[in-house]
Amino acid sequence: MKDLFYSLDLNLLRTFLVLSQELNMRKASERLYVSQPAISQALQRLRNHFGDELFLKSINGLKATPYAEDLAERITPYLDGLAHALNTQDTFNPLELNRTIKIALPAQVLCTLSGTLVQHLKEAAPNADLHILNWSSTTLEEIAKDTIHLGINYDYPSAPKEVSTKKLITLEGAVIVRKDHPIKLLEATPIDFSGYEIASMLIPGWNDRNSYSAEILAKLGIPHKVGFRSEFPMALIDVIQHTDMYLPNSTNFPIHQYPNLRMIKIKIDEGILPTSLTLYSYTHQRNRKSELNNWLHTLMFELLTAQKALHT
Repeated sequence: MKDLFYSLDLNLLRTFLVLSQELNMRKASERLYVSQPAISQALQRLRNHFGDELFLKSINGLKATPYAEDLAERITPYLDGLAHALNTQDTFNPLELNRTIKIALPAQVLCTLSGTLVQHLKEAAPNADLHILNWSSTTLEEIAKDTIHLGINYDYPSAPKEVSTKKLITLEGAVIVRKDHPIKLLEATPIDFSGYEIASMLIPGWNDRNSYSAEILAKLGIPHKVGFRSEFPMALIDVIQHTDMYLPNSTNFPIHQYPNLRMIKIKIDEGILPTSLTLYSYTHQRNRKSELNNWLHTLMFELLTAQKALHT
């Protein structure tokens, strides 16, 4: 029998793994920094070696054969381990970081954290190329491909198996309204907002179908209506500054930056429904113990904790 390991150029396995992740020749060539013809030649060699088509053309790119899917699942842990061993540094120093770091944040965190995050990262890692992305419907897939290093969001029970999840911090609920809003209370119960429309933050993949606040009000039997939804924080802020709508958010919202807005804390009898939500960090399984990941997770925790303390 042919020895499939010792007779194979192991460089081809990287091509195979990237093709199985991207299912697209162009994207695979970009990740591997080679031309598409080079990818085609490598794929033909892989087909000859394994005696299988491996990837077939489809409307959206490529489709893996059952043999290719099984092979990718079996070899991925070993190639991930090799990549981690080669990329691990003896001593981690943010000042020595000279790479692109992509961090995905949901709109609710983006509008409260992006400024201080950039400031601290630029001070600690001045040579890093920082990309802060808005969390989208494909973010978890990109984390699973390791094209986004870290994501911050609420709980996603259906996250891909390649994605590692770690608890970050629990945020307390609050409502943001315009300064001269008819509700003058500093602390209010859900019933106090009956009759006013919700301006809902839309987080792809988490609350696409329903507003989380609307679900809470429905459980409490309180009449409600969602008047506006958006992925863009500034659009929501602009709307509540000009209407009687209210924006469910958290006490981490930087209210001091918006003199035309007020924050109202939420009070619900203990044990009925939670008034807080937990944020998690998401990264590829291969990065879950990396020093870079631990540093970023700790930095996020410290910045969010400092913001939370401002309104405690």
